[in-house]
Amino acid sequence: MSMENYKSLYFIGAGGIGMSALIRYFLVKGYPVAGYDKTSSLLTEELIKEGALIVYDEDPALIPDNFRSAEDTLVVYTPAVPVSHAGMVWFRENGFEIVKRSKLLGMITRSSKGLCFAGTHGKTTTSSMAAHILAQSPIGCNAFLGGILKNYNSNFILSDHSDLTVVEADEYDRSFHQLSPYMAVITATDPDHLDIYGTEEAYLESFRHFTTLIQPGGTLIVKKGIKVRPDVRKGVTVYHYSMCEGGDFYAQNIRIGNGRIIFDFITPQEIITDIELGVPVKINIENSIAAMAIAWLNGVSAQDIKKAMASFQGAKRRFDFWIRRDDLVMIDDYAHHPDELKASILSIRELYPNKKISVIFQPHLYTRTRDFADQFAKALSLADELMLLEIYPAREEPIPGVTSKIIFDQVTCRNKELCSKEILLETIKQRNFEVLITLGAGDIDRMLPEIRDVLNSK
Repeated sequence: MSMENYKSLYFIGAGGIGMSALIRYFLVKGYPVAGYDKTSSLLTEELIKEGALIVYDEDPALIPDNFRSAEDTLVVYTPAVPVSHAGMVWFRENGFEIVKRSKLLGMITRSSKGLCFAGTHGKTTTSSMAAHILAQSPIGCNAFLGGILKNYNSNFILSDHSDLTVVEADEYDRSFHQLSPYMAVITATDPDHLDIYGTEEAYLESFRHFTTLIQPGGTLIVKKGIKVRPDVRKGVTVYHYSMCEGGDFYAQNIRIGNGRIIFDFITPQEIITDIELGVPVKINIENSIAAMAIAWLNGVSAQDIKKAMASFQGAKRRFDFWIRRDDLVMIDDYAHHPDELKASILSIRELYPNKKISVIFQPHLYTRTRDFADQFAKALSLADELMLLEIYPAREEPIPGVTSKIIFDQVTCRNKELCSKEILLETIKQRNFEVLITLGAGDIDRMLPEIRDVLNSK
């Protein structure tokens, strides 16, 4: 597939975080772009302002005239779009080439040096950190990210001189098998997406296959101790990293206190002292090690690495501080896997050791809730107080017997409540909070401004 054959692109699922970065890329490149999404969002409204034509009704009659030629228009979709989607059916019946987002992203990584970040969790923050370090240095980079970076208010970075392209390598639906990395990072391989993979063995095999795709002469950076056994081509260098358990890249002399985290970064050839995290939560030490390793291997100086790490503001919905007062803290985090929840709650407890930690959690997907209910309960029991919302279904149909209650019944923290979104704000009004964390990958983020306003009015 080559973009030289096409004059325009049509995106089905245009409001998705990964899709929107590709839309921005092709708009900047001068291509006409149109698309569909189920609902309007801040992201789709921004894309419209930037030049994309987006509709919220799947009726094929709404596809613009200049996107109705199969010879001229490439159609791109996400796996979450059902095969019965009316627009997809029309494009299929009329002979259009229809590709997954991952295939288009793979084409871009093959025409540049792809720096591909894979893993059950950590990939958005780690890839965002790496993109920021590179972009703030003379090396530069292009980046397609899974979160909106606060430093740029975008999930897309374009360089006018760099041949490096930072991308998230998404394991859902085996999308990352479309990539051709120059360098790859694997942050974690805790089982997830078992609705797709079926077994942990199949999940791990998918990551092993990903390592075979790294270009000869390239690099793999893998977290020390994870289960995947790399199967790289001849000439690929393998490095290991950890937070503080040794390896080729790790942290030493970690200092946490007064809302700050500072440490020394150990590389195979030098020690970069006094790295300060712009987003000071403990899990970001580990994320930053992988990000800085990529930057260091691509020639970014110690001084530029230190400066960028201190100025990194994070991605929206990744340890995102909405209120930061002495008497009240509100943090939002996208965590939606049990290990992510555990890391998030423990990191925040370490930052605020003497505060009451309250959690609002919205489970994401019926299958994930079914497969990991007991692990979710153990993670959420680390909080002092829990408000548990109903499951956000996303692409799934309900499963009989699978509700938030199968998590709730196993949670052991003393103060817990099953709560609907409809009564959440009223429930918050009646509580006193010290540190409140909102967690989940569904639509809880749409309530954040109202939650903040309620807390500030108390």
